[in-house]
Amino acid sequence: MPIKDDFELQTTTSPFDNAIIPISSRTIGGSTRDDDQLRRLGKRPLLNRGFGFMSILGFSCSALLSWEGILVTSISGLLNGGPAGVVWGFLINWIGTISVYTVLGELASSAPTAGGQYHWVAMMAPKSSRVFLSYMTAWMTTLAWQALAVSVGYIIATMLQGIIVLTNPSYVPENWHTVLIIWAATLFAVMVNSTTSRAIAKFEGAILILHLAGFFGVLVPMVYFAPHNDPKMVFTTFFNTGGWSTQGLSFFVGFPAIAGSLLGADCAVHMSEEIQSAALVVPRALLFTILINGSLAFAMAIALMFCLSDVDAAMEAATTMFYPFLEIFYSSVGSITGACIMACVVFVMAVASSVGVYASASRMMWSFSRDRGLPFDRHLVKLNKSALPVNAILTTLAITVLLSLIVLGSAIALNALLSLAIAALFSSYLLVCGLLLWRRTTGAFQPYDSSEIMAPDNLIWGPWKLPEPLGVFNNVVACLYSILLLFWSFWPQTTPTTPENANWSILVWGAVVIFSIVWYMVRARHYFTGPIREV
Repeated sequence: MPIKDDFELQTTTSPFDNAIIPISSRTIGGSTRDDDQLRRLGKRPLLNRGFGFMSILGFSCSALLSWEGILVTSISGLLNGGPAGVVWGFLINWIGTISVYTVLGELASSAPTAGGQYHWVAMMAPKSSRVFLSYMTAWMTTLAWQALAVSVGYIIATMLQGIIVLTNPSYVPENWHTVLIIWAATLFAVMVNSTTSRAIAKFEGAILILHLAGFFGVLVPMVYFAPHNDPKMVFTTFFNTGGWSTQGLSFFVGFPAIAGSLLGADCAVHMSEEIQSAALVVPRALLFTILINGSLAFAMAIALMFCLSDVDAAMEAATTMFYPFLEIFYSSVGSITGACIMACVVFVMAVASSVGVYASASRMMWSFSRDRGLPFDRHLVKLNKSALPVNAILTTLAITVLLSLIVLGSAIALNALLSLAIAALFSSYLLVCGLLLWRRTTGAFQPYDSSEIMAPDNLIWGPWKLPEPLGVFNNVVACLYSILLLFWSFWPQTTPTTPENANWSILVWGAVVIFSIVWYMVRARHYFTGPIREV
C-alpha cells in the first residue's frame, strides 16, 4: 500500500544528514527482520539493538521502581485515604495500569518505534487532525519524561537526606543540598547512558536481580520484627487529614500519587529501536513488568500498612525525614543501623532507576527531533560513535539541572512534577486508547501480515494482540481509567488550598498545552508533518 503524501514529509534532505552514524552500527547486535520492519514504518535503523527480553525487562522493572515507589508515594495515600486507601487505591491503579499497558503493547507490536504514542496517533487519527494531534501527543510525552527525570532526581536527593536525618537527627536538610545531590544523581545517570547500549543492557540485567533480591531484603526483616496491626485496621481504616468534605473525595485526592509507583513501564516502548525482536519483546516486557512489579508493590503496600505501628510518628517523619517509610523501618527493626541498611537498598534502586528514566527521556526527545518537532532538531538527532543520542542525553541533563533550581524557591512546586508527569503521560495514553478503540470497532485494523506497510490508510495488527471481544473490553477499561486518573491528578492534597500547598501541575500542563497550540499555529504547522518517512 502506498503511503499518502499528507502524512509524510517528502524531502531530499533528512535531519540525519549531519548525524554521526557509525558504519558498523548495523552489524553489532542488529536484526535484519527488525530493521526491515522499521524501514516499512519509514524509519532508518540507526541504533544498535543491544537489548534482549531479560535486559529490557530489567530496564523496565528498574525504571518502574514499583515496590520501592510505593514506599515513597504512600505518603499521599496515607494523608488522603489512610491504610485502606493505600491498599485499595493501589489495587485499582494496578488493574487500570495493566489495561492501559496492554493497549500500548498491542500498538507497540504493530509499530515498534521510539516515538511511541505520537507515531501511533499519527497513524490512527482522522486525516483532518492527524498532524496536529500527533504534534500535541509528542509534546505531552516529551514533557512527561522530562518531568519524570527531574522527579527521580528529587526523590533520590530527599531520600538520601532522610537517611542522614535518621542517623544524625541534628542534620538540617537545606534546599541547596537537595539541588547538589540531584545534580550528582543526574551525572551518574548520564555517565551510564553515555557508554554503549550493550553496557546499559548488562547494567539493567544486573539491576533486575538486585530489584528482586532487595524486595525480600527489605520485606522480610520489616514483617518479621515489627508488631502487626489488625487486618481490620489495614483494610477498612480510612483517613481524611486533607480536610475534604467526604471520605470518598479524600480517597480520590490521594489516588493519583499511588499511581506514581506504577509509572514508567512504557520506557520499553521508547527503546524499541534498540531491542531485538521488538514486535514481540516490547509488549511482553510491558506486561511482565507491570505484573511482576505490581505484585511486588502490592505485597509491599500491605506489609507496610501492617507494620504501621505509630501513625502519628510516621506522619511526623514526612516533615522531618521526607518519607514515612524511614520511620516505619526504624520502628519495625528497632535499630538505626538496620533501618539505614534497608533504606539504602531502596536508595540504590532509586539511583539505578534514573538510568532507565534518562534513557527513555532522551530517546523520546531524539525521536521527536528526528521528525523535526523540536527546536534545534538537527543537533538533537546526532549520534556518537556508539550510536547513542548523546546530544539528547546532554539536553535532558541540562533541563534537569535548570528545573532542579526550583527547589531553592519551593520544594512543593517541584513535588508537583510527579503529578505533572502523570497528567502528561495519561493525556497521551487517553488519546492513543481512544483512537485505537475507534479504529478497532470500525474494523480499520487488518490481520497481521509481516510483508505489509503500516500506514494511516493501511493499519495492520502486529504479531501480539488480545483476541476479540476481550480486546474491545480492555480498550474501554483503559479509556475509563485514563480519564479517572487524569481528572484527579490536578487536585491539591489539602483544603483550604493556598499558594503554598496548591498543585501547580495544572498550571505547567496547561502552559505547555497552550504553548504547543500557539507554536503549532504560528510556526510548527509549516514544517511539522508528523512522522517523516525517511526510507
